[in-house]
Amino acid sequence: MSADEQIVSLDLERFEESMALSQFAFQFKRSTSELEEIKYNFIHEPADRWAVLIDGQLAAQAAVLNLQTYIAGRPFQMGGVAGVATWPEYRRQGLVGKLLVHALQEMRVKGQTLSFLAPFAFGFYRKFGWGTYTDAKTYTLLVNQLPKRTTYSGKIERVSGYERVAEIYEVYASQFNGSLQRSPLWWERRVSKRKPGQIALFTDIDGNGQGYLIYEVAKRELNIHEFIYLNEEARSALWSFVGQHDSMIERVVVNAPVDDMLTDLLPDPRVKQEIVPYFMARIVDVEAFIKLYPFTGGEEEQFYLKVTDTYAPWNTGEYMIHIDVKGEVNVSRDPQLFKPDNALELEIGDLSTLMLGYRTTAQLSSLNRIRGPLHAINRLHRRIPERTTYLLDFF
Repeated sequence: MSADEQIVSLDLERFEESMALSQFAFQFKRSTSELEEIKYNFIHEPADRWAVLIDGQLAAQAAVLNLQTYIAGRPFQMGGVAGVATWPEYRRQGLVGKLLVHALQEMRVKGQTLSFLAPFAFGFYRKFGWGTYTDAKTYTLLVNQLPKRTTYSGKIERVSGYERVAEIYEVYASQFNGSLQRSPLWWERRVSKRKPGQIALFTDIDGNGQGYLIYEVAKRELNIHEFIYLNEEARSALWSFVGQHDSMIERVVVNAPVDDMLTDLLPDPRVKQEIVPYFMARIVDVEAFIKLYPFTGGEEEQFYLKVTDTYAPWNTGEYMIHIDVKGEVNVSRDPQLFKPDNALELEIGDLSTLMLGYRTTAQLSSLNRIRGPLHAINRLHRRIPERTTYLLDFF
């Protein structure tokens, strides 16, 4: 980095400069009130914000939100990369790459063993070690294609605020890999702004919340932002509630996990479905992540990994991973304990997609993205918990 180029913390004094770059790069115009909302988040939302200055001028920027995500039911510290932007006159000079490397170094120090981002171009971030980790699945159903309405115990009520639904969300989200653990501030500042409309809560006959919808109706379309249920009774009741809107709508749009089986509940499963890649993830610190990872139980055994990570070189190297019968882990980088003949070799992006459950060892092996003895590949597959990846948020 030249003498006139430096990476600095982006503080409130440069807020207007930062907003000017963001509005130009992402092609939007914010009103005065919207800018005040953004400034509130800038001040109060836990995040680290970085800028590249050239000759004292803001050239590029990125933010890392301090978030938590679920992996096999266990919360992990995660750095959510957002707001990456560069002025055109400074593009193709490697500034974003320098920001990403700096951000990775800082995330490692903070104990954020994972990082997620929404890519403007998957190929760009793939070369920096992020890999696709979850897809977005959307159903579009005409009114005559909705699940049949049924009778149910319990009741559905319209509620205001998120206090009663937040706990339901956390139980639901913890069943997936890569869903966020939401703070009260996230509900207040993020969910409320991105997902406006009505909140319908389903409680069982004992008064316990078992599911909810966040949805809005406009132009004869019912758009369900969140369809959350903890059991089949809740799912059936909520779909029956959706069906009660039939006189005022023509279609329903709803997001769902990629392995959702809604079509099994429909009279005719031939409905419009769209699946597109959504977010990317990368492991920031392999050793720290593996030590925290909830492997499944089984026989006591060792695995040997050889990892390549160009942009986070502390990850590159050889690992001996010992897993006991309860799934507890010990990691060693002692070369004397490493057995190359039994080692599995892979790049950091592929290791990330594997450990989050987006791809299996068999899938990666078929693409030659994990290399090593077949018996070791199969054994590792058995120790990785099977969880669907799903993210209901955006940042």
